[in-house]
Amino acid sequence: MSCNDLPWILGPTDEAKAEYRKIIAATTDAIVESFHDELAYVGPSPAKLKALVRTETLLPDHGLGFEAVMEKLKCDVLPNVLRTWSTDYMPHLHSPALLESIAAELVIATFNQSMDSWDQGPVATEIEVEVIRHLCSLYSFGPEGDGVFTSGGSQSNLCALTAARDWYCNEHLHHDVKRHGLPQNYRKFRLYTSAISHFSMEKSAHLLGLGYDAVVKVPVDDHCKMDSAALRALVEADSRAGSIPFCVVATIGTTDFGSIDDVAAISSICEEYGMWLHADAAYGSGVRLSEKYGGRLGDLGLCDSITVDFHKMFLLPISCSAVLVKDARSLDVFMIHADYLNREEDEEDGYTNLVGKSIQTTRRFDALKVWISFLVRGKDGFEELIDTCIGNASYLYGRLLEDDAFEVTVEPEISSVVFRLAGSDDLNKAVRRALLHRHGVVVGQTVHQGRTCLKFTLLNPTLTHEKLDGLLELIKELGGQLQIAP
Repeated sequence: MSCNDLPWILGPTDEAKAEYRKIIAATTDAIVESFHDELAYVGPSPAKLKALVRTETLLPDHGLGFEAVMEKLKCDVLPNVLRTWSTDYMPHLHSPALLESIAAELVIATFNQSMDSWDQGPVATEIEVEVIRHLCSLYSFGPEGDGVFTSGGSQSNLCALTAARDWYCNEHLHHDVKRHGLPQNYRKFRLYTSAISHFSMEKSAHLLGLGYDAVVKVPVDDHCKMDSAALRALVEADSRAGSIPFCVVATIGTTDFGSIDDVAAISSICEEYGMWLHADAAYGSGVRLSEKYGGRLGDLGLCDSITVDFHKMFLLPISCSAVLVKDARSLDVFMIHADYLNREEDEEDGYTNLVGKSIQTTRRFDALKVWISFLVRGKDGFEELIDTCIGNASYLYGRLLEDDAFEVTVEPEISSVVFRLAGSDDLNKAVRRALLHRHGVVVGQTVHQGRTCLKFTLLNPTLTHEKLDGLLELIKELGGQLQIAP
């Protein structure tokens, strides 16, 4: 039988259901059978991997059929896929996925809802609205708050900064950017953010027509937090010089160090100068679910908008993020009506079309992953997960302090630990490569005060103290073997 004689899509027929079960079961078996060890990466070098996946044609004249392609997947792909669930994987804010959230992904892909109009995802729309309502409450936004799911932290930040720009122009300059474009003095706009904030601030400034020059990088203190006194001095100086300070971004968990800016101090400066305050909590937002550590975030209710990423500390599959705003009207910046999509008469009759508050049109039903996982695990489940990860970081930091073979940087507030093996930058770079290709261990690399460092980003709650001890011993052993001169 030709592969094209098989059912094309899932439907109510027995044949279609049987083929769906067969394909899903075969895929599940192939994934599970590909696990032979605990290593994070067992694949070859980049050059060998490129050669392995290279093909003469991606679109053969006649389809190979599912079984044949599954064999290729088993042979060439699954053995070389990075295993984010491994306790040997810790380089980035890139988490393993909770089991129930993988089930959610199957539902999302199978039903393929689109989140732009109610008639493309009726219950999906209502679930997202309900999830956003609870998230606003969780992060201390009142009933006037709102939000929307996005593809990730970069897009959430872009949405928030778009709202901030238009709000400032409307409130302070009486200028409608949506209708008339940027005001004549747009080159004077200034956005303040930590010197070690995420690069999406510069990206957003570019896309908003303000340019990189609009982004003012504020120095950080010894704990890698934004220096509030330096922020005030910069805002004052720019105001006197005729620039237009319109927004400050507080980073709630910097990418490398997990450091948390002082929201209360920054908020008072924003209030004094009439600026929007955005919290980039892509990393740190998960800490809100911990009674023990949640206070480290400060009062996020002081902010005008918040970025929350669920594919980091919440352990949900990529992609899953949301931007929340204190005032729902802030999202009107994205509102435009199309006769074929979000008709005004439908909305008047109670049909919610989410495209009106999103930068995207077609969008995935990612809210389902939050809905399912929150209900499955509950607050106590997530609290245990987050407390374990933060506790592991504290333990690792303490171990590093005790060992003269290592140099530490900033004491972790969340779950990232940056340190270096005593010796040269080249030695630390070589150790990271040796961990990856000799031992299947993937750790991060960054720079602190001009020196190359290693980074453990601890987002796996199954990681033990014994495992961390073993990794430190392995790093010391490799450092001795490599013998790179300082």
